[in-house]
Amino acid sequence: MKPVPSTLALIALVAATACSAEAVQAPAAQPKAAAVHAAAAAGPASPAKTMKLDIADITPMAETTEKVGVGFPIIVTFDRDVKDKAAVEALLEVQAEKPVEGAWRWVSPKKVIYRTKTYWKPHQKILFTARLSQLPGNAAKDITRRFAVGTANISVVDTRRHVMKTYRDGKLAKKIPISAGRGGLIKNGVDVYLTTSGVHLTMGKKAVETMTSSWMGVTDPKDPRYYKEEIPWAVRISDSGEYVHQSAGYYQYLGRSNQSHGCVRATPAGAKWFYTIAQRGDVVKITGTKRKLDWQNGWSYWQLSWTQWQQGSALKS
Repeated sequence: MKPVPSTLALIALVAATACSAEAVQAPAAQPKAAAVHAAAAAGPASPAKTMKLDIADITPMAETTEKVGVGFPIIVTFDRDVKDKAAVEALLEVQAEKPVEGAWRWVSPKKVIYRTKTYWKPHQKILFTARLSQLPGNAAKDITRRFAVGTANISVVDTRRHVMKTYRDGKLAKKIPISAGRGGLIKNGVDVYLTTSGVHLTMGKKAVETMTSSWMGVTDPKDPRYYKEEIPWAVRISDSGEYVHQSAGYYQYLGRSNQSHGCVRATPAGAKWFYTIAQRGDVVKITGTKRKLDWQNGWSYWQLSWTQWQQGSALKS
């Protein structure tokens, strides 16, 4: 099924999946002689103009608003393209009460993301500081944000055995019967009915999410393939529309076979429990399907190896 985009969706859809939300011209060069004359007439070079590079958004939210999971990334979006990425990156600092190695990776001219080599340690505070006032000629002030890491929620979804096991701080807390994507709908060479295998992170949740068939281009209620359903306890795990959510009926398949359009369907009690404990940045590792999760699909940054991740830094190691 495919839902209406929530405010927590961060990036455009990477690939269609059944469980997605409803949804100055440069001046001409001077001749050499004229250029030399112009330079002589200009006299000494004037000082560089004051600029202002600032931060437009930081994700996740501060410690007073939310606790985050042990896989969470720090996502920093600037208000303009960053020309000297190395200089700016050198001014971004992350201090954890329980330190682990981490690195920044640039994913666009405006956006840089911090990921750790291994998961964060749970139950701690992390301080992010952007010392933008130290950037030469920059008029912006320094910015800080403190994050709170909560319980280490790590869930493993086995699509072949049709079960999700959730561990909290290393201990098995619950086993939930599930039904994953059944497969069978090929778009651009991809079976979009298959759940993606890989390390997902929870990105947000809604007590009730509206899911429709519009992702397939089916919007006519008279079409036998049309659906529009209000789905309880929906926790988003990708940008392409995958959720862990309560099954809309069909409980006979839970724990027995894969019958969904790509989401992980769970029992009413199991889905509600998972929704209740879910924090943004919790780890959901899915195994057993032939469709691989793309690292740019949502917060799926753990799909890259540590060496691959470090290659996106502007700083020379």
